[in-house]
Amino acid sequence: MYSKGTAGGRVDDRVLVLNPVSGSQDHVDTLVELGTEHGFDVRKTEERGDAKRLARDAAPDADLIAAGGGDGTVNNVVNGIAAANELETTTVAVVPAGTGNNFATNIGIQGIEHAFAVIEAGRRRRIDLASANDRIFVNSCVGGITAEASSKTEPASKANLGVLAYVKSMLATMGSFDSLPLRVETASGPNGNRTRAWDGRAMFVLIGNCRRFTGARTTQANVEDGLLEVTIVEDAAAMNLLGDAALQRLFGRDSNYVVRRCAPSLVIESNRNAITYSLDGEMLEAHSLSLETSPRTIQIAVGDDYQPDPDMEIA
Repeated sequence: MYSKGTAGGRVDDRVLVLNPVSGSQDHVDTLVELGTEHGFDVRKTEERGDAKRLARDAAPDADLIAAGGGDGTVNNVVNGIAAANELETTTVAVVPAGTGNNFATNIGIQGIEHAFAVIEAGRRRRIDLASANDRIFVNSCVGGITAEASSKTEPASKANLGVLAYVKSMLATMGSFDSLPLRVETASGPNGNRTRAWDGRAMFVLIGNCRRFTGARTTQANVEDGLLEVTIVEDAAAMNLLGDAALQRLFGRDSNYVVRRCAPSLVIESNRNAITYSLDGEMLEAHSLSLETSPRTIQIAVGDDYQPDPDMEIA
């Protein structure tokens, strides 16, 4: 069913890029054991940038590369495959070993052992990739989340609130939030939708490729439609946003403070300082950010719970 991994350093047709410091850090032995049993050449990261480098080096010869870690590890692995120009020929699998594992949940992966079952018997789907200033992201891009707030977010909070945990942590870190003066221009979409611009002061701007930004922790977006889900959270300074319930109401579908759009591309311009963006947990600072989708660009192993169109009953 699968080829055996090798101990002699040869690139196998299955490579597992393993981040040993993601999540609770208690997954390493399990991933090494299961990876070896399933024919993977297991390669551990040791420092920042290793996941991208290992994936880039493996991609020309590997048919399947698994990312063992959280959303940031997945991001780096996919960027490495892209750097090797092997997106067309390399299948990506996700073995969730991070804290929130939002992307894994969105594609129907329920845990480490389930991930290997999906690798062997699950479906393969070609999904969209998104880019921000030419840096790829698979799940989401969040503007207004600082690196400091990200580093101080508690694992339990991330597990319960998802991206809202970063929002809560940032507000607590800063004491008070100075809203961002932005211009967001979304390109024309399908069905004759015209280019639209939004100007104003925003708390956050959030762009989903494989996720929607609502009060729910994990809400999968349609990641095969060639569109990005854009959520602009307008200035809501009067609200007490440090409570979990208040945050969930803020991001609710009926919120008075939220603007939502879908578009194949958009540009975000800051009218003041550069903004810190989180691309699947990887930080990027920019005054101007150009985002776009590449429809159905990469093949992913997905679980039974994954629905190409999450608004439909049947895949």
